[in-house]
Amino acid sequence: MLQDKYKVLIVDDEEDIVEFVRYNLIKEGFIVSSATNGKEAIKIALEFTPDLILLDIMMPEMDGIETCERIRDMPTLCATMVVFLTARAEDYSQIAGFSAGADDYITKPIKPKILTSRIQALLKRYDPKTASNPTTLNEKTNFGNLQIHKERHLIEIEGVNIELPKKEFNLLLLLSSKPSTLFTREDIFTHLWGNDVYVNDRTIDVYIRKLRVKIGSSRIRTIKGVGYSFEP
Repeated sequence: MLQDKYKVLIVDDEEDIVEFVRYNLIKEGFIVSSATNGKEAIKIALEFTPDLILLDIMMPEMDGIETCERIRDMPTLCATMVVFLTARAEDYSQIAGFSAGADDYITKPIKPKILTSRIQALLKRYDPKTASNPTTLNEKTNFGNLQIHKERHLIEIEGVNIELPKKEFNLLLLLSSKPSTLFTREDIFTHLWGNDVYVNDRTIDVYIRKLRVKIGSSRIRTIKGVGYSFEP
């Protein structure tokens, strides 16, 4: 049983799956709420403020990808973990999910022990104050026209505030914690996802590309086949 009562929102249009997952999570000590589509999920999430959302991809009205993207644009939910539940195990579906801001990916049929162990592993690293990245940046760190506001979870470029999704912000914190220092792909995977989460090898490329669009391509240097570094 969990010592802390974490809240989980289950989002799936199949009622039997919702009830099956709900039963197993409540048994493990979670506080659980549910929704049957993306629009309903967003409304409930804003009121329920879950620590983690289990989100099906194939749903009516609004699919899981769009739902996740909207969640990541909401400041009150930016630290909420999102785990996709889907029967689709193709690489393109996983890449789309991680590109939308997902933290993990679990395929159906769901095995209760695997589901709860993956959720518990993710939540062990869940801490809104530290956001899963052990950097020592001050509240505001300056790199020329780029300022990183750690506590406010945003960046400022030439006076314009830009809120970043959690994974993009944590990636920037990691790289900028040691400017001009190479971080291997393995380093980045470990810091952002840990050892308990499997992510497709191309996932990190998606986050680097999205971050470059927002802070400028010259800020992140690629060492081909090895990793990346932040250039102040």
